[in-house]
Amino acid sequence: MEKTLMILIIGSSILAIISGLMLSSWVIGLSPGNKKMQEIAKAIQDGASAYLNRQYKTIGFVGIVLSVVLYFTLGLHTTVGFIIGALFSGLAGFVGMNVSVRANVRCAQAAHNGLKSALDVAFKGGLVTGLLVVGLGLLGVAGYFYFLQHIQPLKINENVRALIGLGFGGSLISVFARLGGGIYTKAADVGADLVGKVEAGIPEDDPRNPAVIADNVGDNVGDCAGMAADLFETYAVTAIAAMLLGCIEFQKYIIAGNIHPVIYPLALGGISIVSTIVGSFFVRLGKSQNIMNALYKGVIFSGLFSAALFYPATNYLMNGLGMSTTKLYLASLIGLSITAAIMVITEYYTSTSFKPVRSIAQASVTGHATNIIAGLAVSMKSTALPVLVIVVGIISSYSLAGVYGIALAVMSMLSMTGIIVAIDSYGPITDNAGGIAEMAGLSKDIRNITDPLDAVGNTTKAVTKGYAICSAGLAAIVLFSSYTQDLQEHFLSMGKKAVSFDLGDPFIIVGLFLGGLIPFLFGALAMESVGKAASQVVEEVRRQFNEIKGIMDNKAKPDYAACVDIVTKSALKEMILPALIPVLTPVVVLLTCNLFVKSFDSYASSKIIGGILVGSIVTGIFLAIAMTSGGGAWDNAKKFIEEGNYGGKGSNAHKAAVTGDTVGDPYKDTAGPAINPMIKVLNIVALLIIRFI
Repeated sequence: MEKTLMILIIGSSILAIISGLMLSSWVIGLSPGNKKMQEIAKAIQDGASAYLNRQYKTIGFVGIVLSVVLYFTLGLHTTVGFIIGALFSGLAGFVGMNVSVRANVRCAQAAHNGLKSALDVAFKGGLVTGLLVVGLGLLGVAGYFYFLQHIQPLKINENVRALIGLGFGGSLISVFARLGGGIYTKAADVGADLVGKVEAGIPEDDPRNPAVIADNVGDNVGDCAGMAADLFETYAVTAIAAMLLGCIEFQKYIIAGNIHPVIYPLALGGISIVSTIVGSFFVRLGKSQNIMNALYKGVIFSGLFSAALFYPATNYLMNGLGMSTTKLYLASLIGLSITAAIMVITEYYTSTSFKPVRSIAQASVTGHATNIIAGLAVSMKSTALPVLVIVVGIISSYSLAGVYGIALAVMSMLSMTGIIVAIDSYGPITDNAGGIAEMAGLSKDIRNITDPLDAVGNTTKAVTKGYAICSAGLAAIVLFSSYTQDLQEHFLSMGKKAVSFDLGDPFIIVGLFLGGLIPFLFGALAMESVGKAASQVVEEVRRQFNEIKGIMDNKAKPDYAACVDIVTKSALKEMILPALIPVLTPVVVLLTCNLFVKSFDSYASSKIIGGILVGSIVTGIFLAIAMTSGGGAWDNAKKFIEEGNYGGKGSNAHKAAVTGDTVGDPYKDTAGPAINPMIKVLNIVALLIIRFI
């Protein structure tokens, strides 16, 4: 029976991949517009492909080194899992981005047929990435577990632990993709805005700006490929952590050969793939022509279908295993509820329709400094409600089914990844569509369609980043629970007493301080990287404006490739150091404690590492939410003024808002989102090195 269930779960993942590929074929088969549009789109495609190819080569070198280390320290099965996780994560981002850079020009062309057609192309282009993320994520975890069960069916615990390598592979790609893509997109964006908008006074996406192609490339490598890798990793890591907790919490049933507690989280993922495909058919404009509502219909119906199907699956798989199936089902519903709450809260803080964004716009009237002050205040306030939702979710799911209940809530939340990534990837498609329309000189009627789509895209990107951060925080809590429980089993198996995580212990306090520091140091390095790369772009754009005569009169063409090359090289160079921090920190702590501290506390390394994990989760969640919501609010405050409020484009308020947006850009698209995978990499590495503690 278990074999049949695993085949059904793997079948649902293959269904997602096939559906994604069919959609991608449909999108690419649409008209790409006139020759000018195709030339611009080709430049974006070439720039994005060149960057991603070079990024993966860089990551590949690091991956080969780590594969060798893993093979000689943790064995073949963990190493194979690592390779699968890295390959599948990279593939999800690569294919999704390649569809995104082709959907953009087709979205601009579809705008000739009205808002409905343009929305349809943008959403379905994004849905390709969403389906590939969940399809490849579930296929990797379920497929590799099925393979391991086939070759060693009596070693369930060992098979699940081998999957930690798969999670590490996905995490490695994620942290590099988030950092590299984030540095690329914001260096190009900031450089283009500072010289183009502020100094030269030309519009956004103006073809006279030498950085405009790099800016459009950045939208795809950051928000599409980066988000795909990020949520692929969170999805896979959460599933693995839930499976590991299932092994621990239901140990007597696992020993007897019942693997239902292990595959139950995977079944939730498989059900939600079907729900995502069904829910996607409900994304359509109503009479109000409200784009956001159209997208939310898909999310709502996907959630409702999942909620309806989770109940029979829970009854079938978990009945008679010592826990109430009703309570387990309610724990899964808590995850869906958290998703809805986080999306509503993030939209409130980042949409032009509500007070926070409008307060920043109003503050811009009195200057640049007041804009920055208002934006920082909104970013700090935006952390309160999401964290309260997380707290309520943790307590309520724990009261229902213990730590396993928290894992189910997080897995349920992550089961919505397909539709969430779809509305996130929609953002760069519509952003690029507007840019192509501007650069190709299409009529104002077309911009009147692409601009509202783009404005909603800013909000959807902020909403999905909020979802990604909160789900990552909850996933990290599940990973920490796995770490503590696995650690206790490790010590007991060695005949030692279990380690005590006592807040009065100085080693725990040291770990908390170090862990709390890491997100700040990591975020600072990411921000500095954007600043360095953006400075190079600014200098290059200024040089071209001064040296290439006729650019401003449209008599000469800027050298777009020069800016693309600058940000590509800079992003790849700058991403290495921050990305290695979470990989090396637990290892350095372990080696240091073994060499210098073990003589008076043999548990020191496990205590410090545990403290680091908790400290990084707490400060990381607050910092990431503040950065992403604050940056999104700054961005949309600028958009709100550009709609004609407080003097409109070119006014003093607009100039102040551009400054705020420029500050917020690396907040929301580089440092903030990259903290998600950073936290999880710390936890995954900690799980991998337990046997050496």
